[in-house]
Amino acid sequence: MAGHIQDRWYKVERTADGSTTRVKTSRHGSGMRYRARYVGPDGTEKSKSFPDRQKRRAEEWLAEIEADMLRGQYVDPRAARVTFQQYAERWLKGLTTDLATRILVERHLRLHALPRLGSRPLGSFRPVHIREFVRDLEASPISGSYARNVYANVRAVLSAAVDDGYLARNPCSAGSVRPPTATVGRVVPWRAADVRAVREALPARYRAMVDVGSGCGLRQGEIAGLALSAVHFEDDALRVDTQVKQIRGQAVFAPPKGGKERDVPLPTTVAAALKRHIELHPPVPIELPWRAPDGPLVRRDLIFTNSAGGIVWRSNFNALEWKRALAAAGLIPTPEEGQRHASARQHGMHALRHFYASVLLDAGESVKAVSEYLGHADPAMTLRVYAHLTPSSKERARRAIDELWHTS
Repeated sequence: MAGHIQDRWYKVERTADGSTTRVKTSRHGSGMRYRARYVGPDGTEKSKSFPDRQKRRAEEWLAEIEADMLRGQYVDPRAARVTFQQYAERWLKGLTTDLATRILVERHLRLHALPRLGSRPLGSFRPVHIREFVRDLEASPISGSYARNVYANVRAVLSAAVDDGYLARNPCSAGSVRPPTATVGRVVPWRAADVRAVREALPARYRAMVDVGSGCGLRQGEIAGLALSAVHFEDDALRVDTQVKQIRGQAVFAPPKGGKERDVPLPTTVAAALKRHIELHPPVPIELPWRAPDGPLVRRDLIFTNSAGGIVWRSNFNALEWKRALAAAGLIPTPEEGQRHASARQHGMHALRHFYASVLLDAGESVKAVSEYLGHADPAMTLRVYAHLTPSSKERARRAIDELWHTS
């Protein structure tokens, strides 16, 4: 057994004849009687006290410590007393992701995890606590996908705590723990007529943004950050290497989502629309910090700017221009006088990416290629979102035979 048990109510003294005897100490009958002591892996002595009549429990505790050491699952009791909030705050400071991601993770933890788990010592975590946490998340008004992100952040904190020796095992890894359920609605792509109607309802300086979104699949921030140097008319290609992000109310240039730069085909129609736009609205040199508000300043000759010659702010554009165009196209109701437009999440500029993906898949383009053009993490993600838009084998067979006989 690692260590030994000290009985603080008695001590051993040697008598005059050389024998030993047990005598009561000054602590006899008061306070904790047994102190289990051992030397930890760091070479320092650790101990835990137990009351009278619990010597067996003290021995069992020491045996558990020894077993944990042999299995490599030993956790210093002092580390185990660190609360989830104390460790999470330290973990956040050490994150190496971009600032916008760190801000988002901090918000997830602050609003949804710390109120429920913050005061719990790491060493006390059990799977039941995570199951209850998931239950509370699913009962809250947040969406399923948002709840899964919050859960993922909590799991990441606890995984790091295991790595750092604050926790023996991650309770999220238990078989009885399931992440929050996220119901993914089917993407219903716009019709070509919808795209044209929205485009025509926008002010002229913004119409080519629709061409780039629906014809090249760029995200809204990537369209706002599109520079003249990224458009290669001679190669029929468009380089996606920059986006405009807003961090704590300040605009910055940053790499595309996930840091994935990519080249996408530039259709002739989109190239023509861009050339007309550039003639009417020449690119404007814009200087913004790179990646963070305190980052180095970089300059881009932006193709799309607002009427004052500045960046196209997402919030202003969506509220003042995009929703008006949606209403004019009949995709959302026209608000009453003095009222705001209704929420139109499913009809945001992301709908142009959905349209782009649906057109390519319907034309028989491979999921791998579509994934690369969209800048997805991997083709599996593209399949999860757009699998129902992929023509079935039966449809492809009918189409192949019909085209064969039609052309023969």
